[in-house]
Amino acid sequence: MKHNEGLTIRTDLAIEAKDLFSDYDHSTKDKTISMSGLKVHHVWVDEAAAETLNKRKGHYITIETNAIKKNDPDQKQNTSHVLKEVLQQLLGEKGISQDSQCLVVGLGNNYVTPDALGPSVISKLLITNHLFEYHPEYIEDHQRPVAAISPGVMGVTGIETSDVIKGVVNEMKPDFLLAIDALASRSVERVYSTIQLSDAGINPGSGIGNKRKELSEDVYGIPVISIGVPTVVDAVTITSDTIDFVFKHFGREFSEKDQPKSRLAPAQISIGEKNLTESDLPEEHTRKELFGMIGGLEEDEKRQLIQEVLTPLGHNLMVTPKEVDAYIHELSKVISDGINQALHEQSSD
Repeated sequence: MKHNEGLTIRTDLAIEAKDLFSDYDHSTKDKTISMSGLKVHHVWVDEAAAETLNKRKGHYITIETNAIKKNDPDQKQNTSHVLKEVLQQLLGEKGISQDSQCLVVGLGNNYVTPDALGPSVISKLLITNHLFEYHPEYIEDHQRPVAAISPGVMGVTGIETSDVIKGVVNEMKPDFLLAIDALASRSVERVYSTIQLSDAGINPGSGIGNKRKELSEDVYGIPVISIGVPTVVDAVTITSDTIDFVFKHFGREFSEKDQPKSRLAPAQISIGEKNLTESDLPEEHTRKELFGMIGGLEEDEKRQLIQEVLTPLGHNLMVTPKEVDAYIHELSKVISDGINQALHEQSSD
C-alpha cells in the first residue's frame, strides 16, 4: 500500500507532517529542547522536504504546553515567556530590528468560537502605531509601531482574506507581518496544547480543507511570521485515537494483571487524569486476538478505513472540546502576553 494513498491528512502542524513521513524522508532537520520546563520542537523544512511534507520551506517551532487544559497560572506565564523568546528568535533570524513596524493580522471568524483565536488575540494586543504619529510623547523605550486588523473570512466578507491584507500592506507598508490563526491537528492530544510558530507564512483554512490564498513573503514582499494553535480535529482522528486508547488501556491492564490492585477494581476504569503512552500498546498478535482485523491494521490503514466509512455518510465532522469558550479566552491572553513582550521589550540576545 502506498503511504497515505487516498487518505486526507488534516493537519497544519509541521511536526505532525514530519512524523507522518519520517520513514520516507530523512532530509528534514529537527531538534527538541526544553525551555522553562516546556518542550520546544524545531523543524527546518528545505525545498526537497517541502514537497514531501506539503509544507512551505521555512523554520517551524512547536511549543508543547498543558497550561490551558490544566488552567495552571504558573505554566501560563511560562508559556507566554517561551512564546516571547521563540518569536524574538524568529524575528532575529529574519533580520527584523527592534524598531521595525509590525502589522498583526487576526485570522478567523469571530462568530465561530473555535475559529476566533486570531480576533480574540488582536483585542488584547498593545497597539502603538497611531501613537508614533500623533502622540510620540507616550511612546516608551523599546516599543515599536504595531498595528492590527481582523479581516474576517471570505464567507462573511465575500473577499479573499489575502486580498484584504494585501490592500492594507500596500497602503501602510509595514516592515513585517504577524498572523495568528486557529489550526487543525491529526491528534486529539495536541488540541489546545500546542503552539506553532513559523517564518514560512500560512494558508488559512488548509487544515480543514478550505485552502485560501496564502499569506507569505512571496505575496507581500515582507517577512510573514505565523502563530497558530490547533483548536479542532476531524472525526476520523477522534475515532482513530479512541481505538488506540482502547488498545493501550487493555495493554496496561495485561501488564498489571499480576498486581492485586488491578484484580479488585471492576474493569480497572479510573476516573480523572490517566496517561496512556506508546509503551502501553500491546503486540499486534494480541490486538488481533481482541479486535480482529482492526487490531492488525497499520495507522494509515486504520485511518483510511475510518475515512472511507464516515465521509460518504457525511459524518467526518470537525470537532472541538466543550470547554472551547474558556480555552479560547485563556489561550488568547497567553498568546497576546507573549506577543506584547516580544514586540515591545528589549531582546534578551
